[in-house]
Amino acid sequence: MLWCTVTFAQSTPDTAYIRDHYTKMEKYITMRDGKKLFTSIYLPKDQTKKYPILMTRTPYTVSPYGANNYRKSLGQNALLEKDGFIFVYQDVRGKWMSEGDFIDVRPNIDNKKGKQQVDESSDTYDTIDWLVKNLPNNNGKVGIEGISYPGFYSTASLPNAHPALKAVSPQAPVTDWFIGDDFHHNGALFVMDAFSFITSFGVPRPVPITPAQFKTAIKYKYTDNYKFYLKLGALPNYKKYYFGDSVKFWNDMMAHSNYDSFWQDMNIRPHLKNIAPATMTVGGFFDAEDCFGALHVYEALEKQNPQSHKNMLVMGPWYHGGWERADGGQFFGDQDFGSKASLWFRENVELPFFKYYLKGEGEMDLPEATIFLTGSNEWKKFSKWPPENSTEKTLYFHADGKLSFEAPTGTESFDEYVSDPNNPVPYQDGVQRGRTREYMLDDQRFAERRPDVKGYQTDTLTSDMTLTGPVVADLFSSISTTDADYVVKLIDVFPDNYPNPSPNPKNVTMAGYEMLVRGEIFRGKFRNSFEKPEPFTPGKVTEVKYNLPDVGHTFRKGHRIMIQVQSSWFPLADRNPQKFVDINQAKDSDFQKSTIRIYHDTQNKSSVKITVLQ
Repeated sequence: MLWCTVTFAQSTPDTAYIRDHYTKMEKYITMRDGKKLFTSIYLPKDQTKKYPILMTRTPYTVSPYGANNYRKSLGQNALLEKDGFIFVYQDVRGKWMSEGDFIDVRPNIDNKKGKQQVDESSDTYDTIDWLVKNLPNNNGKVGIEGISYPGFYSTASLPNAHPALKAVSPQAPVTDWFIGDDFHHNGALFVMDAFSFITSFGVPRPVPITPAQFKTAIKYKYTDNYKFYLKLGALPNYKKYYFGDSVKFWNDMMAHSNYDSFWQDMNIRPHLKNIAPATMTVGGFFDAEDCFGALHVYEALEKQNPQSHKNMLVMGPWYHGGWERADGGQFFGDQDFGSKASLWFRENVELPFFKYYLKGEGEMDLPEATIFLTGSNEWKKFSKWPPENSTEKTLYFHADGKLSFEAPTGTESFDEYVSDPNNPVPYQDGVQRGRTREYMLDDQRFAERRPDVKGYQTDTLTSDMTLTGPVVADLFSSISTTDADYVVKLIDVFPDNYPNPSPNPKNVTMAGYEMLVRGEIFRGKFRNSFEKPEPFTPGKVTEVKYNLPDVGHTFRKGHRIMIQVQSSWFPLADRNPQKFVDINQAKDSDFQKSTIRIYHDTQNKSSVKITVLQ
């Protein structure tokens, strides 16, 4: 989500093309409750034909402000600005130059009563109504696009959509801030993302202002994120040393440590019913922020709408928003994906989608699911996701670090490690300042060497195996305390003779490389309910079962599949005191060691379920 923070530049020679081909206007558009939202509009100068409207609603400013100050580019896809659209950008309610109060991920109201009940759906409706009635030479059709937080506003436009809204593309959409996006994953706080968001974005704006007028008193500086967050300690210290009472959202977040109505009301998915506009949800398999949102917005639309609704999913080998940056390149982190996947998407999927639904040009021959499979490094088209021709298989843990499709036998077989919150497992090797995006697919050999990480791997694969869909961790575990976290990682182990890249500027050793394909954390006390956490009974074998985000990856012949299990992932996720307490209010003295056992025997078959393409 944080990548959307805008550089507030004024007009430069880079704006020449936009100035030559577009006329800019700024308007305050009045909503049904009387509040006015600041809107920046770019109209094609060629007025000999009619154009569709392509809009982005954002909390990250529509800057530059001023009718004579132009953006350097229009639309997320540079191909769009040359194809002929009216581009509209709007500061959402309560942000920057728009009036009203800002509410993070404002809840949707299904049955509004009176003009004073508003949400992002109604604000979008009222904006579109004004645009189609007042902008010259518009063709009466509107599209909406947005990445990350603007992706949420794209999704929020879908319920009770204006009849003129024909095409919507939520991209890496913020969707559920407790279960899987940005701030929490399965109840565990993603502390670096939350801290960075609060210090750069979460400070309230008192009155309509431009970015140049905005000031924040929150200052921090560090070069080693592991040391910084470890020294900072328990979560109440963040408010004590940095936030005080100035940041409402942090205070609200700390006051709601379970999946209560505060978080549930933000979830837009239950409201995605009876949807009319065509939708194309876009995400990256290696998106460190909103991979969950892309997959689950598509899933909700698919389950809750008739087959006649056009619902598409695109997932590629991308970090957050990477599909709209440059050509995508071949490399991300240490991996070579062999093609310019981002450029291909913009040319062959995104542009045709908007041209067809907003201009009536071309043919709608896009499949429901357009998926890039890493490993084999190829685009595949499927009629649905997960693909119909896929089957669930189970990889079982065994003694001596073995992993196979054969179920374990024998009695009371387990591996044991001590999880120490004062020496947590780092999420990435080396020293970093902030949360990196490359951790999503980085080498995991550094973790394998730790005594508090347990690894299980298959024999060498004798043929390719392609995973297309859900991954489900099913652990049978006992702990010596009353709470613990679990991190499960799905890893592609490269052969010992795998060649290094050429050139090799980072001097990476690819032989034996352990590429993270998917990893996810789960806060153990939520194993039966996110609403009502439960303590563990020390020493009692307990099942902890949870979903990891879907994958699209081919494990090649000669590679191995590895599963790693650990109980901390720091400072990506906050530390669990390993004591059944409200972690948001925990004291430094609450943190304690826990002995964790992972069982693999006839009665307690720890495993990971995968979805294999046939």
